[in-house]
Amino acid sequence: MNLQQIEPEKIEQLIAALEAEANEDKLASYKPYLKQAEFHAAGAKHRERLLMAGNQLGKTLAGAFETAMHLTGRYPEWWKGKRFDSPIMAWAGGDRGTTVRDTVQAKLVGPADAIGTGAIPKDALLELMPAHGVPGLLDTIRVRHVSGGVSTLGFKTYESGREKWQGTTLQFVWLDEEAPFEIYSEALTRTNIGNNPVILTFTPLLGVSETVRRFLYDPSPDRHVSQMTIDDVQHYSAEEKARIIASYAEHELEARTKGIPVMGSGRVFRHAEDKLLVDPFECPTHWPRIGGVDFGWTHYAAFCELWWDRDLDIVYLVRTLRLKEQTPLEHCQAVRHWNLQWAWPHDGRNETLAGAGVALVKQYRDGKLDMLFEHAQFPPDGIEKTGGTSVEAGIQMMNDRMRGGRWKVFRGQNDGWLEEYRLYHRDPDGKLVKKNDDAISASRYALMMLRHARVAGWKSRFYQPLEYQPLGIV
Repeated sequence: MNLQQIEPEKIEQLIAALEAEANEDKLASYKPYLKQAEFHAAGAKHRERLLMAGNQLGKTLAGAFETAMHLTGRYPEWWKGKRFDSPIMAWAGGDRGTTVRDTVQAKLVGPADAIGTGAIPKDALLELMPAHGVPGLLDTIRVRHVSGGVSTLGFKTYESGREKWQGTTLQFVWLDEEAPFEIYSEALTRTNIGNNPVILTFTPLLGVSETVRRFLYDPSPDRHVSQMTIDDVQHYSAEEKARIIASYAEHELEARTKGIPVMGSGRVFRHAEDKLLVDPFECPTHWPRIGGVDFGWTHYAAFCELWWDRDLDIVYLVRTLRLKEQTPLEHCQAVRHWNLQWAWPHDGRNETLAGAGVALVKQYRDGKLDMLFEHAQFPPDGIEKTGGTSVEAGIQMMNDRMRGGRWKVFRGQNDGWLEEYRLYHRDPDGKLVKKNDDAISASRYALMMLRHARVAGWKSRFYQPLEYQPLGIV
């Protein structure tokens, strides 16, 4: 029997039934954007995670679906993050009761008139217990876990105070919207046993608060920040994005569209991204090119390619690659086809990075990368008369180029660099915070050695793939 033989009203009933089924199990069809997927995957290694994003970009949605997975134990095939194999005790919180009801609760179980249409499948919802004081707000829900047990989730508010966040041992906490640090601290305390996860999803409208400061200023292998901008989502058209951007006040624009906290005098780069970005194009044959590398293992190893329009003195950041926990040989295999000379930092002479005592720069030369004959430094008659390596001088050089329209970034090929650009900052004492700056550093090394950039096909006479000469000889 084909559809033409079925009565129209029965077809409508069939479609309605299929739609209802899908609407009551949204977890089965959840497909995150790349930044949401990065946030989820980071849970495999990091206990504290922050998804810092603009408004209405999907941060709360990501928090809700991850919470639903942990409560039910229903993890999709693509899942790479933290897993719970048995039922959990969890809390989800927001700033006040009405906000929790209309956002966190609605995303998890659906609105009051459509319970079961949220991130938690309807067939997994066992019990909904109402709270007192706020109409429609739930206090606790009980959720069927695939193991056969029952998970419990309590809804909490920041306005109830720290005392209401004390006393219980939990396996998971989700904080939607920025929590006061005392609340965040209690959430961590509740999950200390088992070193269990706490996730935050918010737009940083409070600037560099104590909670934001913990992630930006206080490096730890326990912490991970994912940042999602309006350019990372597809549920708005280009016209809608332009209209949304135009609707925000200038002082809120970057926080509401890019998830960038207002850092006041602390932010290093303040040039508008749209003034930096250009569409990719083919490299003119007479333009010299150069690469920059920043070595890394637990943090990113970063590789950047620069092109130089010498006639207009404009430098183009063409592409960026960041790799974590990979060996120098794997790095070489990933970028060898770029066919560049590479500027590298001074610590390349003494770090080994699993190289059995072999200097890093030699490991890369042995991997057939054309490493420049000396580490990145300014020319003797340049910014520093001694040919120094000042980070501040390099940052100033980059900033001057940006302000003069002489530093451009290829759109769509430098997401990692742009992510660091947005959050690169100084601490309250004015010192550069050396965290999440790997791609920035790689591009800075290349810029410092721009005088050694060469047109395509040129081979350095200093290229030594099998021999290494120590400092003072090369």
